[in-house]
Amino acid sequence: MKKVENGKFVKVEYTGTLGNGDVFDTNKNSHPIEIEVGAGKLIKGFEDALVDMEQNDKKNFTLSPEEGYGKRNEELEQTFSRSELPDGFDPQVGQVLALSHPEGGQLPAKVKHADAENITVDLNHPLAGETLTFEIEILEINDEATQPTCNPSTCSTCGPGTC
Repeated sequence: MKKVENGKFVKVEYTGTLGNGDVFDTNKNSHPIEIEVGAGKLIKGFEDALVDMEQNDKKNFTLSPEEGYGKRNEELEQTFSRSELPDGFDPQVGQVLALSHPEGGQLPAKVKHADAENITVDLNHPLAGETLTFEIEILEINDEATQPTCNPSTCSTCGPGTC
């Protein structure tokens, strides 16, 4: 039977939970994601856990923050004056904003604090600092992609494993 190795395309069903048991992401009862193992498009700890698994294998594993999205970096919290915001824009605590990156991209920023004069945003990945537990099942192992590659910058209907 084929084993998962770098360069293989693997369809995976997964559920990810936080240390407190809350589900942060799942594709069960939805579309499996297809991963090119070793391509670096997912967190390394997740890809590493796939290697040597076989079709229909199931696995539970836990990733430390360093193996997942890294530790939280308090220096990634930034405070802006409301005068720097567009007129009439009133961000609320908990809202995620898309900030323009100097190199042309966008960064998600969660509003952590907002008052009459300033807002503070957190530029850390929402899962930074979290211990992540995954329950996965290998549905298929292929030598080539079986699904179209999804590029969120050119596809308006991207979803997990679809385009």
